[in-house]
This record gives sequence, structure tokens and C-alpha cells, in this order.
Amino acid sequence: MHFCPSCSNLLLIEPGTGAEGETCLVCQTCPYIYPIRQPIISRTILKRKEVDDVLGGEEAWKNVEAIGAVCPVCRHERAYFKQIQLRSADEPMTSFFKCCNIKCDHGWKEN
Repeated sequence: MHFCPSCSNLLLIEPGTGAEGETCLVCQTCPYIYPIRQPIISRTILKRKEVDDVLGGEEAWKNVEAIGAVCPVCRHERAYFKQIQLRSADEPMTSFFKCCNIKCDHGWKEN
């Protein structure tokens, strides 16, 4: 995006508005026109912010109980579980499971 140096509004691209019929950047509020004679290339790589683990991360799985549940990956017959209310209060809680098999460590959820 490019902005007008006179009034700081966003410049729009309009083909054929220049003196020699070239494409220009044009301001909609003032008479500013900037002819584009060569390609304008600029790239800004945005830094992504870190996302917090809303389920509590590894710390939340430390003191949970294990029940008889079959892991869909390794078929181990026990899994840790916890329940969290994700939706409104009139909806059922969501159950999260994590395989007890240390080599698997697969996690899944059931509504």
C-alpha cells in the first residue's frame, strides 16, 4: 500500500491516467498523481505472535486420572482424560484424552 504524501490517504492504481498513458498511483481526495515507470516491489514479512495453549499445555496433564479408553493410533487400552467446558453452559463438556503409552502420546477429543 502506498499513501499520498500530501494528505496521507491511500493511493489507488489507475491504468492510463499519466501524461504518457502510463499507469499511475492516484489520490482520491487531492490532485496528487504518481506515474509508475518501473515495477514497485516491496515485501514485508510479518512476525507471528506466539499463541498461548488454551488447554493449559503439558502442565495441565500432570495430575489427571486415567480411564479405560482405546487409543485410535496405537490401540493402547488406557488414556488420561480431562473435561473442559468449551461451549455455552447448556452444552455438554468436551472430554480430552491422551494415550498412557509413553511412546505414542497421542491426544484426541470427544464431545
